[in-house]
Amino acid sequence: MQNPIIFCGNDSYTAGKILCVGRNYAEHARELGNEVPEFPLVFMKPASNLGFSGAHIHKPEHMGRLHYETELVLLITGEIHNASDEECMAAIGGYSVGLDMTLRDYQEELKKKGYPWTLAKCFDDAAVVTDFVPASAHQLTMDEVIRLKVNGEVKQNAPLNLMMFGPVEIVKFLSEKMTLYPGDLIFTGTPAGVGATDVGDVLEAEITGINSLSATIV
Repeated sequence: MQNPIIFCGNDSYTAGKILCVGRNYAEHARELGNEVPEFPLVFMKPASNLGFSGAHIHKPEHMGRLHYETELVLLITGEIHNASDEECMAAIGGYSVGLDMTLRDYQEELKKKGYPWTLAKCFDDAAVVTDFVPASAHQLTMDEVIRLKVNGEVKQNAPLNLMMFGPVEIVKFLSEKMTLYPGDLIFTGTPAGVGATDVGDVLEAEITGINSLSATIV
């Protein structure tokens, strides 16, 4: 099966790799009892995990708590490697709001054993996004606010400027480690306020000036 198609304005891209930055907001790191990192902490999800606004997110059975994490997502639209700041900025072709869904109990169990926690992050609809707003149509100021409601109650509410590593810095760091290609997605981390979901919960996420999405836990 072909990887999902991502829409950005009048353009479309086949989804590539999904790169995610963990602990990019200090308060989120602290709320989970984690150290604040000195450089971007990166993990990956396969493109097959990708879902879109309106998705029904199936909660994996017998896997413990399923947490939401609301994030700014970057769409890469140029091929870059060891890129300069200017090249990184030019390669960010669009912005979206996304949900990074996490099996928190499973993640903590794997971390305690010193194992990779990939499987706590990788399952169907574990990465939900909206269509992307072209970077040419929205000048990112970092004053935009991430907000998430669960069943109408606000759970996350924070400006993007609380990020420790900004979009260009993240893209530059990643381009030094691997080549980035058109269609690659970068989840840039979540602010404090993450929490567990139950079957039937309706999640409504937005980033002011960019887009909004909804998803239901089933």
